[in-house]
Amino acid sequence: MYRDGFFYAYFCQILLCQYFLMKQLPLLFLFFTLSLQAQFQVNGIIRNFENKKPLPFATIKTEKGISTISDVDGKFHFLLPEQPETLTVSYVGFDTKTISLFEIKSFYNILLSPKVDVLKEVAISNVNRANEIIGKVIEQKKNNNPQKKLHSFQFKSYNKLLVTANPDSVAGRIDTLFVNEITKDKIAKIDSSDYKFRKLIEKQHLFLTEKVSQFQFEKPILKETILGTKMAGFKEPIYEFLGFSLQSFSIYDDKYELFETKYKSPISNTALKEYRYKILDTTSIDNREIYVLYFKNKLSRKGLEGLLYVDKENYAIAKAVMRIRGVLDITGIHEFAYLPDEKIWFPIRKNFKIVKGKSKEPTKILGGRIEFNAEDDETNSKKSASDYTYLSSEMHAFDLEINPSLKIRKSSVAIEIKDNAIKRDDAFWNQNRIDSLDLRSQRTYIALDSIITKQKIEKKIRFGRKIINGYMPFGPFDFDLRYLLSYNNFEGFRLGIGGITNDLFSRKARLEGYTAYGLKDETIKYNLGAAVRIGNFSNTWIGGSYTDDVREIASTSFATDKRVFKLYDPRPINVSTFYNHKTWRGYLETKIIPKTETVWQLTHSEIVPLFNYTFNYDNHLYKDFTMSTAMFSIQWNPFSDFMQTPNGKVEFEKRYPRFAFQFTKSLPNFFDNDFDFGKIDARIEYEKKYLNGQKSAVLVQAGYAFGALPITHLYNTSPNNLTKDNLIQRITIAGKNSFETMYFNEFFSSEFLMLQFKHGFKRVELFKKVKPSLVLVTRMAWGNLQHPERHIGIDYKTLDKGFFESGIELNQIYKGFGLTGFYRYGPNQLSRFEDNLAVKLSFVFDFGF
Repeated sequence: MYRDGFFYAYFCQILLCQYFLMKQLPLLFLFFTLSLQAQFQVNGIIRNFENKKPLPFATIKTEKGISTISDVDGKFHFLLPEQPETLTVSYVGFDTKTISLFEIKSFYNILLSPKVDVLKEVAISNVNRANEIIGKVIEQKKNNNPQKKLHSFQFKSYNKLLVTANPDSVAGRIDTLFVNEITKDKIAKIDSSDYKFRKLIEKQHLFLTEKVSQFQFEKPILKETILGTKMAGFKEPIYEFLGFSLQSFSIYDDKYELFETKYKSPISNTALKEYRYKILDTTSIDNREIYVLYFKNKLSRKGLEGLLYVDKENYAIAKAVMRIRGVLDITGIHEFAYLPDEKIWFPIRKNFKIVKGKSKEPTKILGGRIEFNAEDDETNSKKSASDYTYLSSEMHAFDLEINPSLKIRKSSVAIEIKDNAIKRDDAFWNQNRIDSLDLRSQRTYIALDSIITKQKIEKKIRFGRKIINGYMPFGPFDFDLRYLLSYNNFEGFRLGIGGITNDLFSRKARLEGYTAYGLKDETIKYNLGAAVRIGNFSNTWIGGSYTDDVREIASTSFATDKRVFKLYDPRPINVSTFYNHKTWRGYLETKIIPKTETVWQLTHSEIVPLFNYTFNYDNHLYKDFTMSTAMFSIQWNPFSDFMQTPNGKVEFEKRYPRFAFQFTKSLPNFFDNDFDFGKIDARIEYEKKYLNGQKSAVLVQAGYAFGALPITHLYNTSPNNLTKDNLIQRITIAGKNSFETMYFNEFFSSEFLMLQFKHGFKRVELFKKVKPSLVLVTRMAWGNLQHPERHIGIDYKTLDKGFFESGIELNQIYKGFGLTGFYRYGPNQLSRFEDNLAVKLSFVFDFGF
């Protein structure tokens, strides 16, 4: 989504593929002259003979033992290599029925008759017995979970993901649209999109990707090494997509993940309070007797439902079907094999499928980047291609080894992609595929490779990813869009140009720089820098730079903070107090410590305050000063998952809490350093997302400065309010984590503690295009200033009594624009009521994915 930016890019490429495929249909029809591979498809629904209600999770089996189950609506879909002669349908409490397929139909309506005697038996005891079975499953989780019972294991897996549609589901009509539907005397246009779409998907899929991995487990570490991967149409895949978890690896986790969302598992420790269970049937898997239990969340209509196949002897899970129904119907299936020597069920297959469902509410996935609209009230509305399209993924495990002697290399990364993974030949894929590629899949690679190369889609997607991150690529150089235009009260409009070299220049070295000019202060600023990569796995760079620029006084930043691109940066618009710094910087940045990013740097700066200020220290008045410092900064994300790609290390699963720490110390007698001081800064971030679409966030930040330090390098705790008498005059743009009722330069501190609490509610649709997001915010800060007599020429207060504000954010009311309101209270509340209020505009840029 969570995961910012890379899932957008992946689905963007799918949409682009579909778009260009539709545009190139005539070319494709000429290109594909091969005959279709023979396949037989069976579709139908299972119903109760007496009341005609659908029977969910009925078992359907061919005479050759190939089986499937009906979904929660009683529907089933079979795609078989050859036509079966019969189908046998069974359901607990109903007579088993076998039907002949001699007469081929497009859809089978199968009615099962209930068994009265069996139904009576089940009705007497199914509730308590089902709960009793689940209770024993929960009790035995530790003994049945492979990651708890086994010391180590490893296996290979083959995964195939495709976006496709069933040709038989598409009518393939050519519709004639008339100007007047009543008289039909004049044709408006001929709509052949349905016909073209069917012809396309008869020959190929819309998208296809494969990967072969090796999974290694040594308590408690599980690592995936991707040995080979290929993505239709792309020479180099989007690596971050390979870390996207469609479904949980283990069925025994307390939280089960299904397509980016975590749900309380039906076998979690508190599952009996949240789920209702029902015994449906008994069956046999690997010659062991199995209970078949249906479960459904009784607290949330958007919770999980599905089937659990439970071993009668050890109460382990032998198979699981997890499903979510909404605008999307999402199903995850886990299949296991019984290992008699270890007396454990081990996962050998996973299936995942997304189809369009029905709901009166819209659904967002991938962090809100893709939104599926609700069903219209009009039942006769024409279906679009997306109504037939589905995403399917299947993973098979093989070459399983139990309790081998393992030593997992680079265990700090959850996923490692081998450098030669995208260079595998046909022999590798033929050896590791479970089945050979069918004709539609082969054609998919040929078609997408041809069209995407011809239309330069891969280049366009790379260009789009750069733009999203704030760069305009031009050959070996990426122009940084942040430098083009900005505004603050000191420089006025600031015009600039700059950027950094990219991989076309070198993967081992980079050059960067910028120059800018303020129309108000009429001064040129610039930066020049270079760095060399000395470690690929650790992504270690050593470099240096020189900067002549201005900076807001008493502002705090962490050297490890990620570069964030914004169409605008709201706070600096209101800032008017800056200092000029001419800084030489040498640095080393690395990710060599697991789950961290660190920066070590030495700087030498000449500082000139650009406002009326004098620093009085040791009987000397300083109007400008020289600082030489050493700094260590670290960002630690212990609960996140990281991926090692050929291009470096990527955090693909962002989790909380996250910690940042920074220590800065002056270097006495080093290059004419004027002062002896130190600074310690720390930050903790925490976020929690809820299944109902709400989100809570907590931010804790603290700083402590000691020694002789001018006000330019102390703390201002990020104010964002103008010193104007009228409330209307103070309306500006709200910041992200700034104090909206605190005036600029009102408070300064040498030590401070800041707390922020946010709780956001799900967006509410008031009108068709008006969907505000309500966020409740509370901020507070405490601080103190040592030696206030040293700072001459600027008036300020201290935070020793604390500062408090609370407010409401109504974000994204219309096309990203919103409105916020905050109120200041507590010991630093101002005497005039209006001065404690702040009303701000907000803007959240949404790419619409």
